[in-house]
Formats: sequence, C-alpha cells, structure tokens
Amino acid sequence: MEPTPTAPLPRSIDEFRVLAHSRLAAFPRIEVADLPGVRRAAVVLCVVEEPGGPLSVIVIKRAYRGRNAGQWGLPGGRLDEGETTEQAALRELREELGLDARPGDLLGALDDFPAASGFTITPLVLALNDATRLRPNPDEVYSVHLVDLARVAAEDTPRWVRAEDAVRQAELRDDTAPAGEAGLLQMRLGPNMTIHAPTGALLWQFREVVLLGTDPDAARVAHFTQPDWTHR
Repeated sequence: MEPTPTAPLPRSIDEFRVLAHSRLAAFPRIEVADLPGVRRAAVVLCVVEEPGGPLSVIVIKRAYRGRNAGQWGLPGGRLDEGETTEQAALRELREELGLDARPGDLLGALDDFPAASGFTITPLVLALNDATRLRPNPDEVYSVHLVDLARVAAEDTPRWVRAEDAVRQAELRDDTAPAGEAGLLQMRLGPNMTIHAPTGALLWQFREVVLLGTDPDAARVAHFTQPDWTHR
C-alpha cells in the first residue's frame, strides 16, 4: 500500500488542471536570463489519466545512445533556433512520445534549473485527458513509466543521502545525510526507479509546489547537488 500523502490529491484530470493552474499562477518562478553560452532546454511534467487508473506523471528512461544514455528523464530537449520553451516542449512531447498537445494544455512553469551539463532547463506542467496514443520513439526513449501522483507525493519518496552514496540504481543505501548537511536528493519512485537531480529536482519541486502547496521559499531547487554522471 502506498504511504498516505500529506495533502489531498486531485481525483480527476480536471481537478488536477484547476489545482495546478492555480498554484503555478501564484508561484513566483525564478528565471535564468539568456546570456552568451547558455543553452536552453524544455521538459514536460505531463500528467495523464488512464481509464480506470490513477493520475500519473510520465517519466522516461532515455535510449542507450547519445546524450544522457540510459538515464531517467522527462520528455523534452533543447530548444531549436527561434523556438520558445512552450513550442519546444510540445514538439519534444510529440517527437519522443507521439503525444499531440496544444498550448492550452500547458498549465504553467516551475523554476528554471541550471544543470551542470551547461543547459538551463525550463520545466512546464501539462495535463492530457488521452494518453492512449502514446508511441515512444525508440531512437530516443528506451521505456515509458506512468508514476502515480500518490507515489510522487508520498512522505517516503524523497530521501536525502550523503553525496558519496549516489549510485545509478543498484545497492541503494538507506543512510540519511547527517543533520546540518544538505545531502543529495534521491526520488525513490519505485523498486528500480531512483532519480537524482536534475530530473529528481524537477520532480521534487513539482511535488512540493503543485501537489503539496509548499511555500515557494521552501521549494527552491537550483542549489541541489547533481551526481557526477549528469555533468555532461
């Protein structure tokens, strides 16, 4: 049984849409300015409702080739010349997963995240009623996972460990970071699904701001430690 989240969660995609739009409209997001050498990317926290199933957010494992091979991620990628973040997010969702979304499906944005790889990532929240046409592109996506929002919001999902305890998947340690030490975030979304920053940071802020309604000052993520393997 999933641990009970600390706040009531929306029970339908329409309820989620209203809640997310309201909380993101009131969220004073932090933007990273366009500066020479800054590369920009957009990712999508796409919430869907399966027939008879729970509300879930789409998480992907990237194909075992190219940039970020085999890593957990969110649908998205770098902006093409002349694109806005919104245009790039919708394009990437279509190219990677075969899902067509409209600008009206976008509900707002979280903080820009300065990734150690040199990209500034803008996370956009989106809701879709119909995900039955989901068709992952094997050139970019190894697997697709629908993660129940209750799991994202559960009390035991975020864990803070010593930075030296970061591992890609196997042999996870349960040692928490000592008091007073920031530690490294692990979003433990399943038995074989532990996600670190940057993606883990974006999921954590989505959890705190959109699902739990945490005060924005207590939900910033730009300072989160990123494991060495994400620095490229």
